[in-house]
Amino acid sequence: MPSRALTTIGFDADDTLWQNEQFFRLTEERFVALLGEHGEAAEISGRLLDAERRNLGFYGFGIKGFTLSMIETAIEVTGGNVPASVIAEILAAGREMLAHPVETLPGAQETLEALASEYRLVLITKGDLFDQERKLAQSGLGDFFQAVEIVSDKSVTTYERIFARHGDGPRHAMMVGNSLKSDIVPALQAGAWAVHVPHELTWVLEHAEEPVSEQRYRRLADLGGLVGLLGEIE
Repeated sequence: MPSRALTTIGFDADDTLWQNEQFFRLTEERFVALLGEHGEAAEISGRLLDAERRNLGFYGFGIKGFTLSMIETAIEVTGGNVPASVIAEILAAGREMLAHPVETLPGAQETLEALASEYRLVLITKGDLFDQERKLAQSGLGDFFQAVEIVSDKSVTTYERIFARHGDGPRHAMMVGNSLKSDIVPALQAGAWAVHVPHELTWVLEHAEEPVSEQRYRRLADLGGLVGLLGEIE
């Protein structure tokens, strides 16, 4: 490993390396249509979001928690009279999400391949362990990472712990991801560099104010620009 200020790069997975949010949006549309006779689409979507927010502390992030929140919302909006056939369709939709082929994003493989011999690459993702392991295996990207951390949430202490365990501490690390709330702000607060690569679809609960005044913050249109950015800051 070369001697340099930056030695370790963490990568988010969902909507940074492969598609994710679009499948949640499509399933939500299907869910809203199932319950169309019980309310307006915006109202049902709003109640689903409320359920997801309430349930994060119980079920965590991922498809299984989303599926349970859909069932809970269906019970609520039907006054407890949701047909078993609707519950069955919700469960089927969740299984379809869990079985959907992985679609890597443009530039993901090329960027990891270019950086793997120069830096310690660590995958840092939150969500369901089984599903995240499945997606990583199907993506074909696993061999580029020296470590994989599947966590329940991403906080300052998360990055402090991971970059100390798999690198030389946050000051010598960078986090790359699409979520300002999870990938960028806490990584910066831990003392790391942070590179925001926005995705066209980002879950509303992952929104945060862009830290444009932070010296260690950068924003890229896509992953293809990361190699050049590293050359500028090293």
